[in-house]
Amino acid sequence: MTNIFNLPHLGYGLGLRAPHYEDILRERPDLGFFEIISENFIHAHAGYKDFLSELRQDYPFVMHGVSLSIGSTDPINQEYLHKLKNLADFLQPEWISDHLCFTGREGINTHDLLPIPYTEEALKHIAARVQIVQEILERPLVLENPSSYIDFHGSTLGEAEFIAELAKETNCGLLLDVNNVYVSAFNHGFDAKKYIDMIPTEHIVQIHLAGHKDYPDYKIDTHDRKVPDEVWELYAYTTAQKGQISTMVEWDEDIPPFAELLAEIEKAKLFIQAKAA
Repeated sequence: MTNIFNLPHLGYGLGLRAPHYEDILRERPDLGFFEIISENFIHAHAGYKDFLSELRQDYPFVMHGVSLSIGSTDPINQEYLHKLKNLADFLQPEWISDHLCFTGREGINTHDLLPIPYTEEALKHIAARVQIVQEILERPLVLENPSSYIDFHGSTLGEAEFIAELAKETNCGLLLDVNNVYVSAFNHGFDAKKYIDMIPTEHIVQIHLAGHKDYPDYKIDTHDRKVPDEVWELYAYTTAQKGQISTMVEWDEDIPPFAELLAEIEKAKLFIQAKAA
């Protein structure tokens, strides 16, 4: 199995989304990598695989899933995992990621990323599942911190503490979604910078940036607008504390023209350069 500490720095990338396929093939933009939603390609027909193969000649890929349900009490979906591994064997991504959450129970998928309780019992349960997944995939699993809107009264650990312990125990990688940290910090009243400080630097392999919707008493992670100034500032703090990490901008709803997304990723580069000057 690849060691998490040997994964490459890929620079700046974007999510591969259908409205931009033609633009990408035509322009071959100056990007460090593309991220695909794994479920969009597990059952893809040959034409899509040809498309991925062509792009793979010019760009590294990473795979990002939404249905692993690592926090579930249901048995691990072996069929899904083997399909995921087959896609990875074909695409040869730099890593495979999913979310620290559950997506349903008793075989019912809610198509939502549901929060988990942060307890010692849950930590032990999820750590064992991470090890099983990594053995089947024959690759380290990279887990993303979720955005959340409720707390469990039974939680005995903070989210960042839980994630740090899980990473150390399983040697998994971490996808640090800076927007999710900001959203959850606002919703639950914790210090976003202290959260960042607690995440073990050596396990962070990727950063997500995105936009969210603001309401008077809460924020919702929506991926449907530009990265707001507050998230840019938290990103600057993150890279100042953790160093340069492979970074991408997510935009999944109300997807704009490709040029607008490129401008967002260029802003990420310029923002960090300006902070470093």
